[in-house]
Amino acid sequence: MTSPALARYLAFRRSLPPRPPLDRVTVKARGIDFAVYRTPAVDGALPLLCVNGGLLFDHKLLWPALAPLAATRQLIFYDQRGRGESATPPGLAASRIEFDGGDIPALRTAMGISQWDILGHSWGGGIAMLAAAAEAAGHAEATASTSASPGIRRLVLVNAVGVTGDWLPPLHDAGLARLTGTAHERLAAFDPAALVVPTLEYHAGYAQAFFPAWFADQEFAVNVNAPLGSSATGAVVAARLRREGYDWRDRLRDLPFPTLVVHGAADVLPLSEAERTAALLGRARVVPIADAGHNPFWEAPDAFFAAVQAFLD
Repeated sequence: MTSPALARYLAFRRSLPPRPPLDRVTVKARGIDFAVYRTPAVDGALPLLCVNGGLLFDHKLLWPALAPLAATRQLIFYDQRGRGESATPPGLAASRIEFDGGDIPALRTAMGISQWDILGHSWGGGIAMLAAAAEAAGHAEATASTSASPGIRRLVLVNAVGVTGDWLPPLHDAGLARLTGTAHERLAAFDPAALVVPTLEYHAGYAQAFFPAWFADQEFAVNVNAPLGSSATGAVVAARLRREGYDWRDRLRDLPFPTLVVHGAADVLPLSEAERTAALLGRARVVPIADAGHNPFWEAPDAFFAAVQAFLD
């Protein structure tokens, strides 16, 4: 018997037109060749940059999942530095998520785009917030002498990481509490304390073992293949975040961009983190998505896409 969430997803997919083609280009920014992927342009609409999470993964975490948004705007995806087909940065051991945040304004400039909207999912939400902070600081400096528009119009955060690392230590136990049987045993075999070391194989194995815990509906999870992380750069970034923690509150407080904080209400990354983020950002509101975990675009696509499209359009 098909689970309710899987039934919703299959019905939604059947209602969609064929997905548009995805064009690949190489864009050089900050000395790195980035692989960038675009759907066709839409006249009169700003493009939407989509920033995937996962740290070890490339843009395919969000494509074709976000293809329905291409009906009203051009979608732009990219492989973050050292992920997918983007070049590995020099000084690999020094990699940190703040570098990823700084890449986004540089990509926008290199692509000749004056303004776009940004959607970030999970760790990609953190990267998007760091990029927004960099854009806000750059715009404040630029408007001292010009009337330039900010590089971001609106920001969408989808089950984004918190503004500090406080959510991360309890996550392993929350994942174990959600899983049963073989899935529980597989995750229990990993020690999250070992993730402070940037061993790609261990990080990739842990991500695969944790993957079903991101779903509110475990029957749905069984029908989705867990992706395999392959980025040594991402492993360095992930290990640093676990080893050193982070606190972005000072740089993110009162960002000037209207922000939608969409969060699956049944995520193991708690809804309270989304509420905390929205309160700090200032111009933000939270939309909980019922009966959905970390990937509401799969488990509750009708509610998810309706909320995002209404905000952006």
